[in-house]
Amino acid sequence: MKLTAIFLFFIPLLSPAQTVCSAESRERLESILLELSGKDLSKKSLNDLNIVIGLRFLETAYVEKTLEIPGDEKLVINLTGLDCTTFLESVVTLTRLAAQNSFSIGSYEKELEFLRYREGTNKGYPSRFHYFSDWIYENEQKGILKDITKEIGGRVYENNPSFMSSNPKFYPQLANPDFVRQLQITEELISRRQYHFIPKDEIHLHETKIHSGDLIAITTSMTNLDIVHVGFAIERQGRIHLLHASSGSMKVEVSEKPLSDYLEGNQSQSGIMVCRLQNPTK
Repeated sequence: MKLTAIFLFFIPLLSPAQTVCSAESRERLESILLELSGKDLSKKSLNDLNIVIGLRFLETAYVEKTLEIPGDEKLVINLTGLDCTTFLESVVTLTRLAAQNSFSIGSYEKELEFLRYREGTNKGYPSRFHYFSDWIYENEQKGILKDITKEIGGRVYENNPSFMSSNPKFYPQLANPDFVRQLQITEELISRRQYHFIPKDEIHLHETKIHSGDLIAITTSMTNLDIVHVGFAIERQGRIHLLHASSGSMKVEVSEKPLSDYLEGNQSQSGIMVCRLQNPTK
């Protein structure tokens, strides 16, 4: 491990929360922001930007649980080790900044916090989105994205997640019983909403309606979970593949198989939700 990886910057935000970022991640973020600021991106759609920026992270190491910092909830920025969700969040944040022609680290912090937390503000561990279907719903309410699953042929998805509140032993922060109660409230809210998904054996029927750069959330057959993996649709030779941080290859990659074939080999993956970014208000 590089020595720089253990030094942390604490950068105050407008809220009382703090930002945690290693020197190496800060350097990479500054480099990406500088690179984007020097390009003419005015003619690129948000989907195009997702792909351009997402490919910038190819080969980045897969590292899980980077958001689980001991103590009070912090806004974690880690661009040197990404899991599937932090990869997607990092790319979406950079895409939104590029669309607004705003390339400061402060802007990145604000956008990431707005995306990652309920009501756009870090108010502690329970305010972070822990279920991705909740992430989708709440960020649609903020105007960040549109869930297009139903309109491109999706079926009703029974969504009753309870894994976290039922298994607090796996989450150090859930030693706090109040956090468990708040999480149970969130799980109940999720179960009352109507979600849709495209079953994996029907993806090929609707593949032409999925655009390169769309957000892909992979649903599960496990009844106590909602989403088990996320990434971006990317077109390769006329087929939709997945641009994602893979726990299989332990890096950011483009799936070798088309998306429908990728899911076919995993029994716990039942289908997909599809979302499309909306232009941010400047």
